[in-house]
Amino acid sequence: MQTDVLIIGCGIAGAAAALRLAADRQRTITVVTSADEALESNSRYAQGGIVGRGPDDSPALLVQDVLAAGAGLSYPPAVTLLAERGPALIEELLVGESGLPFDRDPAGQPAFGLEAAHSTRRILHVADGTGQAIMRAMLARMAAQPNITLLTRRTVVELITFPHHSRDLLDVYRPLACHGAYVFDQAARQVEPILAGQTILATGGLGQIFLNTTNPPGSRGDGLAMAYRAGARIINAEFVQFHPTALHAATATKFLISEAVRGEGGVLLTPDGEPFMERYAPEWKDLAPRDVVARAIFNEMLEHGYPYVLLDIATRRPADYLRQRFPRIAAHCRQQNIDITQQPIPVIPAAHYFCGGVLVDLAGRTTIPGLYAVGEVSCTGVHGANRLASTSLLEGLVWGCQAADDIRRLDTVHPLVESAVPAWNDRNLVYEADPNLIQGDMQRIRSLMWHYVGLVRSEYRLNRAIRDLRQLWLEIEEFYRKTYLSDGLLGLRNSAQAALIVAYAAQRNRRSLGCHYREDGGKLQDAGPAPEQAVKLSGGI
Repeated sequence: MQTDVLIIGCGIAGAAAALRLAADRQRTITVVTSADEALESNSRYAQGGIVGRGPDDSPALLVQDVLAAGAGLSYPPAVTLLAERGPALIEELLVGESGLPFDRDPAGQPAFGLEAAHSTRRILHVADGTGQAIMRAMLARMAAQPNITLLTRRTVVELITFPHHSRDLLDVYRPLACHGAYVFDQAARQVEPILAGQTILATGGLGQIFLNTTNPPGSRGDGLAMAYRAGARIINAEFVQFHPTALHAATATKFLISEAVRGEGGVLLTPDGEPFMERYAPEWKDLAPRDVVARAIFNEMLEHGYPYVLLDIATRRPADYLRQRFPRIAAHCRQQNIDITQQPIPVIPAAHYFCGGVLVDLAGRTTIPGLYAVGEVSCTGVHGANRLASTSLLEGLVWGCQAADDIRRLDTVHPLVESAVPAWNDRNLVYEADPNLIQGDMQRIRSLMWHYVGLVRSEYRLNRAIRDLRQLWLEIEEFYRKTYLSDGLLGLRNSAQAALIVAYAAQRNRRSLGCHYREDGGKLQDAGPAPEQAVKLSGGI
């Protein structure tokens, strides 16, 4: 298969890029997702909303809030681009072209919400299902574009890069470049190359490498691992944001209780009913940045042996208001025999958002020519060491458009002919992918990452994690090279690689900063290497 642009992933960033590119009718766009349906992505599950521009707001004020949340590691030009271009793109693409009905107040004006660490109300929302509403609208528009082909149940195995995959031996003297990807068709159980003039990674995050996460099953670090193996530069990989309030449940994937609940007055309590955030953040209290709140909850649970803490919104807002403002949260909690209008919600922290990733510039270009990265798999520099609430959907929208606009400025780059790359070699495979083995190894990765590379880190824990993860990675690689492919096997391999990337980065950065907390390290001014040194990965993973 050949296409002008291959987009891997179909969340808000991938969809924005596809729609922007589709304006050039002569350009063909192919979008692939490993999910059974295109709607399934991290973007779908975003509850709180997307950052707009409130009535008492300005780009400068948003920049100030993002930089403060990023703990000094956010890249100012990227933050400025987000603040200046983002609200206009919401109006153009989401409201104008997609007709998205954001909530409005009784006067008919946008009902802006407030979330932690924002200095003003600026969050646009569709009740508590903003991500799902956005994705339904964007996918409907994509379906109407004749030059967009959307393929589900397609798992990317590897990026096609030259000289690595070239048949021409002399290509070893040419610069590294990306020309598409090898893609596994889950139904046919076959791998086919999709050759592309330009390739956009939009694969989302990696929350599933942790024992407790708010991320859906597909968030396994696939794009990060593939980009790393291809030779792209990865930065800030130690900065994994843990959401403070996920519903306490037995399942690995935890239902998110939006930060907007605290934005609307929710208060965190011990199981005995005592508020505790004033002890940890007297200025912000329950609206402190996420890393502060998550560690406060973690500390309360660890120090007192609590299985969870409580989030009380029932005594703060009328029941009718809560049902209208948080219908999805109310419905899901009701299924768990929790009435949010009458009782507090049991919550725990969970891995939520990857602030690092594949380094990109303001146009979404990676360090590999022909390869772009947008959304959570990328590191634009916006989030720095800690993401400000509800900026992720906006970042995906902005950089999806930035990458598309950059590609549209290029002369059409025709993909290679199929004979330029070798067919996928599946000879000498002897094993079927054993689901029990895959599930067992995934559980080992998740447990190691949660206990040793989680909310609170130390040298001993990180050394232990790396030692065990390296051994597991070697075993998985050996098994992978002898086993017929499956989506689960590919996800396991990528998860092991992504876990090592995060663990190595956390080990090398000895200072506490943002959502990377070292109990044996100092604050920013006290200890550790400079940020650029801290994020370099150790070789030989």
